[in-house]
Amino acid sequence: MTLTDLTLAAARDGLRAKQFTAEELTRTHLEAIEALNPRLNAYVTVSHARAMDQARAADAALARGEVRALTGIPLAIKDLFCTEGVRTTAGSRILGPFVPPYESTVTANLLRDGAIFLGKANMDEFAMGSSNMTSAWGAVENPWKRRQDSNAVLVPGGSSGGSASAVAARLALGATGTDTGGSIRQPASFCGIAGIKPTYGRCSRWGVVAFASSLDHPGPFARTVEDCAILLGSMAGHDPKDSTSADRPVPDFAAACGRSVKGMRIGVPREYRMDGMPEEIEALWQQGLAWLRDAGAEIVDVSLPHTKYGLATYYIIAPAEASSNLARYDGVRFGLREDGADLRDLYERTRAAGFGAEVRRRIMIGTYVLSAGYYDAYYLRAQKLRALVLRDFTEAFTKVDAMLTPTAPSAAFAQGDNMDDPIKMYLNDVFTVPLNLAGVPGMSVPAGLDANGLPLGLQVIGKPFDEETVFAVAAAVERAAKFDALPALRAGA
Repeated sequence: MTLTDLTLAAARDGLRAKQFTAEELTRTHLEAIEALNPRLNAYVTVSHARAMDQARAADAALARGEVRALTGIPLAIKDLFCTEGVRTTAGSRILGPFVPPYESTVTANLLRDGAIFLGKANMDEFAMGSSNMTSAWGAVENPWKRRQDSNAVLVPGGSSGGSASAVAARLALGATGTDTGGSIRQPASFCGIAGIKPTYGRCSRWGVVAFASSLDHPGPFARTVEDCAILLGSMAGHDPKDSTSADRPVPDFAAACGRSVKGMRIGVPREYRMDGMPEEIEALWQQGLAWLRDAGAEIVDVSLPHTKYGLATYYIIAPAEASSNLARYDGVRFGLREDGADLRDLYERTRAAGFGAEVRRRIMIGTYVLSAGYYDAYYLRAQKLRALVLRDFTEAFTKVDAMLTPTAPSAAFAQGDNMDDPIKMYLNDVFTVPLNLAGVPGMSVPAGLDANGLPLGLQVIGKPFDEETVFAVAAAVERAAKFDALPALRAGA
């Protein structure tokens, strides 16, 4: 076993026991990035010198006995989080030259707790996508391979595909991501790792490049449930700079992973049994419920009747908010600037050169649904439906402690598949989107393999600000699943 094979918790314990140094741990990961990233394209920026400086500072802190939660732990940072002095592009040409003069609250919290930043992870442009194919810096490759078609290049999911690929391929011990409609949970499922979207407001959005402000949720990726709990404990917390940040204490999420699920009531939303769902997804779902039943939980049928409107509601609200948020990229204040004959021409040339096709598509949809004559028919109606989706969850949680569903309707697909059909691509988020509309926490746990040897995830859904129960249930699934399969492309393979 090499240092890149360690879990985050094991690396933390090894550093504290002085079995190796932070400098050795960081150098090993940087060497792995150098070897594999040219193929995977998981990182768009590698901060080699800065990471080694942070590692030496971590070793000095450890020598002084100044031990924090993440001292010496190397992480990947999704290229949506502003990092002071390190280029932040949001996967877009329009932010290609942007170097923030400030640090996002989430990354500042991680640095406060001693983390080391290896670099910025690739992503779908402005977090818009389910495949990591829309990045201006090229597609990310999933490190997993199909048994029957090993030449196929698979997507890692999106939009946080670079973060998920890096963690799965052992190019980081953990990573930050954001989830607007499933962009942590779906990549986690596709890449065979764990990832949690916490409750809206649990992690600050300040310094995170906005896609849809009422739907964006920062959260962590890692290879185990406990590792995600450790990371979320550092990332979370009230931030007065973010008006939507919740002023609530941060529990000991890692301790919650050891809780028993005996006596818990686990809900099964009947509306998540979609027509045409692959048999292996249904079989894994039933297996997950059986594992929880064996652990002492009671399985309860529940109804989320407005689930069928979730995707349509999301794809009105999210583009509308994106249309508003992305209006700031005009070539005047920061980022790319294309010369124009006048101000309007400068705007048009800059945005045409800076935005990719998917971003332009969503801006057009969002501008349309917000326009005079259509605001009431589309946007206002979508907001009313969103309230009904939240009411469904609120009522269901009067009967159960958590819910279990599939994370995604399939395993990872090949690059190019679904790209000519935006609707089919959007359906990847069918199981994840309702949670963003309601703002409730959800976590994907690797639980099995499909017939081609690709990972499949199960999703644990919790009550608002009850991530502790989510971690307890997810850890119970993880213990029962004993998922130990490894991707073909990884450090040391």
